[in-house]
Amino acid sequence: MPNAFHFSASPFDCLTADEQRLVRASVDIAYFPEGAVVLEVGAVPTHLFILIKGYVTQTEGDEVLATYGPDDSFDGRGLVAGRASSRFVATGEVVAYQLAREAVNELIARNTTFGALLFSDIGHKLSVLAQRPDQHQRQSLTLARVDEAYLRPAHTVGADCDIVTVVKLFQAQRTTSVLVTGLAGGLGIFTNTTLQRAILDGRPLTELAVGELASSPVVTVRASDTLGDAMALLLRVRVHRLVVLGEGAQVLGILEALDLFSFLANHSHLITVQIEQAPDLETLAQAAGQITRLIGALYRSGTRIGLMAKLVQQLNARLFERAWAMVAPAELVAHSCLLVMGSEGRGEQLLKTDQDNGLLLRDGYSPPPDLQAICQRYSDVLARFGYPECPGHIMLNNPAWRGTASEFTQRARQWLLLPEADSLMNLAIFLDAHAVAGDGTLLDQVRRGLMAVATDNDALVARFASAVEQFGGAAGWWTRLLGLGHEARQINLKKAGIFPIVHGVRSLALVRHVAATGTAERVAALVADGTLDAELGQELMQSLHFLMGLRLQAGLAEIDTHRTVTGNVDPQLLSILERDLLKDALAVVKRFKALLHQRLRLDLV
Repeated sequence: MPNAFHFSASPFDCLTADEQRLVRASVDIAYFPEGAVVLEVGAVPTHLFILIKGYVTQTEGDEVLATYGPDDSFDGRGLVAGRASSRFVATGEVVAYQLAREAVNELIARNTTFGALLFSDIGHKLSVLAQRPDQHQRQSLTLARVDEAYLRPAHTVGADCDIVTVVKLFQAQRTTSVLVTGLAGGLGIFTNTTLQRAILDGRPLTELAVGELASSPVVTVRASDTLGDAMALLLRVRVHRLVVLGEGAQVLGILEALDLFSFLANHSHLITVQIEQAPDLETLAQAAGQITRLIGALYRSGTRIGLMAKLVQQLNARLFERAWAMVAPAELVAHSCLLVMGSEGRGEQLLKTDQDNGLLLRDGYSPPPDLQAICQRYSDVLARFGYPECPGHIMLNNPAWRGTASEFTQRARQWLLLPEADSLMNLAIFLDAHAVAGDGTLLDQVRRGLMAVATDNDALVARFASAVEQFGGAAGWWTRLLGLGHEARQINLKKAGIFPIVHGVRSLALVRHVAATGTAERVAALVADGTLDAELGQELMQSLHFLMGLRLQAGLAEIDTHRTVTGNVDPQLLSILERDLLKDALAVVKRFKALLHQRLRLDLV
C-alpha cells in the first residue's frame, strides 16, 4: 500500500523523486477504531499521520480546533516541537499512513518548502506558494519591480528654456516629455499635452518660458516599488507617466502608462480611458461591464488580492463619479458629497455587490425640488450597470441615507448611543464610508463629529463588537469543511471569516479613533499604536486576502456557469492545499475573536 502513497497532495507534492523514495521506504499503515485517541496532549509524537480513510478531530478541552479528512496530515507542529499540544481522536474508523519522525526531519532538512507547508503559519505558507511555479499559485507580473519595466530616458531643461527649444528636443530625442528644474515647487514636467496650452497662450513660443506652464511637483515612484503599486498610483492621481527615483532620490527615468500597461498586459487603463471619455450613460454601462472581465483576467494572472481590490475601488469610484455628474445638476454635485459604504467604501469589493451609498448635503444649501427623482434615477443607472439595489435600502434614493452634514452627524451619534441592532448596523456601514464625488470635506466633517462622541463606554463598545459572533461557532465550520453531516456543504466565507476580521478590526479602530476606512489601513494603524501585535496584524491581512481570493474564485466560477453569484465555497471542490490554508485562516479568525472577547469585554453583552 505505501507504493500507492498520494504524492499529489500537499505538502508531499513538492518532493523530488529521491525524497519520494525516502517516504516509501519509511511509511507504514496504522488503524484506529472509532473513539480511539491517536495523540494525547503532552504526548511525544513519533510519526506524522496522513489520513487514508476516516476523520480525526483535534480538540483542546471541550473546544474543537479542527477536523482532518482523507489526504490531510497531522501533527506536524507537534512532531517538530517534540510534544502534542492538542488531543486527536478518531471519528469513526481511521486508516492512515504513518511516516517516521526521522524521515520527516530528513525531508525538512532537504526541502524547505516541505517544512514550511507542513508546520508553518499561514503567512509562511502563502509566501512559499508565491514562489512555486504551479498552476494554482503563479507569481504575478504586478509583483515585479518598477525598474524591471521599460523606463524612458529622462531629459531635463531649465525653467527659463523657451518652448521652441523644448519642441526641438522633443523631435531630436523622440520623446513627449521633459523634466523642468528651477521651479519653486520642485521638479516639474512639461509634456506634449501641455504644448497645446502653450500654443493657445498666444505669445511667441520663442519668448514663452517652459517654467510658466510646467506641472509641479512631479508624481514619483521608487525603482524598488512594485509595478502593481505603480499602476494603482497612476489610476489614483490620473497621470500618464511617473518619474522613477533611485535609492538616492536621483532620477532614473520615466515610466509611461502605455509601457506599464503593456508590460502587465491587462486592460485596466483602457477601462479608465473609456470611463473618462464616455459621452453618455450607455458608454459608461459598457465600461462597467468590462470591470468584471478585468477582475477575472487579473485573478487568472495571479495578481495580489489587495492590489485587485484597490484597482476595482478606483475604477468603481471614477465610474460612480462620472455617472453622478451625468445624472445630477452641477450645482448639486458641488454642494454635496456622494459616498459609498460597506466593502466598496473599504476598498475590499471585487465582484459587484449591492449598492451601499448615501448623499451628504452642505448645511444651508437648498437642493433641487426634484432631488428624490434625481437620486432614484442614479440608483436605476447603477442597477443598469450591474450593481443591484440594496435589500436594506441603504441607498441615496432612501431619504434616511441623505441629508445635511449636521443632520448626518446627529444620526451617526444616535447610532452610536442607541442599543438597537439596526442602529449598530447603520453605524458599522457608515464607518466605512468613502467619498467618490463632490465635496469630500463634508464626510470628514461628519466623521470628526462622530469620533468626538465615541466614548470609552465598555458596554457600548462590547455591544457593537459582539456582531463578530452572530454567525455561530467554529465547530460547525470544521464539520462543513470536511463534508460531514447532512447540512449544506457550502461555506459562506463572508460569515465564517471575512466579516469577523473586518468588523473586529473596525471595532478596535472605533475605540482607538482610527479614521482610516480600509481594513489594511486600520490594521496598520492599530499595529502602529500597539493595539495589535505586528504578527497578528500580518496574519489577519493574509487570512483576509486568502478568504477574499477563495470567495472570488467561487464567484467567477458561478459567473462562468451562469449561476447567481454567492461566493460560497464547496470545500470538496478545493485542493488539499487550499483546504489546509482555509483551516489555517479560520484558526487565525478564531484567535482574533478570542482576543476581541478579552480586549473589548464581549462578556458584557
